[in-house]
Amino acid sequence: MFTVCALYHFTRFADPAALRGPLLDLCRDEKITGTLLLASEGINGTVAGPAPGIDRLLAHLRALPGCADLEWKLSTAADRPFARMKVRLKKEIVTMGLPDVDPRARVGHYVAPQDWNALIRAPDVAVIDTRNDYEVAIGTFEGAVDPGTASFRDFPAWWEANKARFHNKRIAMFCTGGIRCEKSTNWLLSQGVEEVYHLKGGILKYLEEVPEADSTWQGECFVFDGRVSVGHGLREGPHDLCHACRRPILPKDRARPEYEHGVSCHHCLTETSDDDKACFRERQRQIALARARGERHLHADILDED
Repeated sequence: MFTVCALYHFTRFADPAALRGPLLDLCRDEKITGTLLLASEGINGTVAGPAPGIDRLLAHLRALPGCADLEWKLSTAADRPFARMKVRLKKEIVTMGLPDVDPRARVGHYVAPQDWNALIRAPDVAVIDTRNDYEVAIGTFEGAVDPGTASFRDFPAWWEANKARFHNKRIAMFCTGGIRCEKSTNWLLSQGVEEVYHLKGGILKYLEEVPEADSTWQGECFVFDGRVSVGHGLREGPHDLCHACRRPILPKDRARPEYEHGVSCHHCLTETSDDDKACFRERQRQIALARARGERHLHADILDED
């Protein structure tokens, strides 16, 4: 059993590059895998490993400048959800593409999972899902607005085009773990929206703490690791991943005529060219050859091997 740790924290790192080496060394020593993103605005990521190793990593992170009050969410996975460890330097730890957005200055009102249902059922509240379209497709809160955005950086443009719909409404926002709402609520406040709320700890904390019988969540929650999705109690969900387009699919979707492992699924069949598909097939062939030799192919950490 592996401990999965999702975390983020906004703080000011003067030299993110100097933090990378020690973090990577610690994770490798503790057999931790996953991805951590470092930027001048803070840290974000999801990792997995033995529980003692995760504890050591969290102690290291809390000792970094401005990170004493770092928060995280723990869950478990039966199989290792990541194949290797990556610590990457980025411009933003979650990309919104607006340099003036600063969650350290102010954010919306935090709402505890136990209070979320009452808020979103209020008639003067509009509930907005800030996640990507493929995430929303497999689960969301009842009554939530789906912006249909392909990436988080599309959210500001969507709001500008649709803000008239939410005149005289209080806005309640949510995302997987909370980080996208930190930025989006800060931005909405800067746009003059007076009452903005967001789910503290995100969907993951809600699914962990709110009993299924009392839940307003419908479906599964997409997660960016080998589990693909989780449900109430953070149990692993039924979804697989199309390793061509990285969208979630159900096991039954593998039987559809559009599905070819690592090449296409019903979501992306028409999105790639014949040349693209030929490259994907060659990649799958090389992975199979490497496996036959007892080796691991360069792309095997992102492409599951049937």
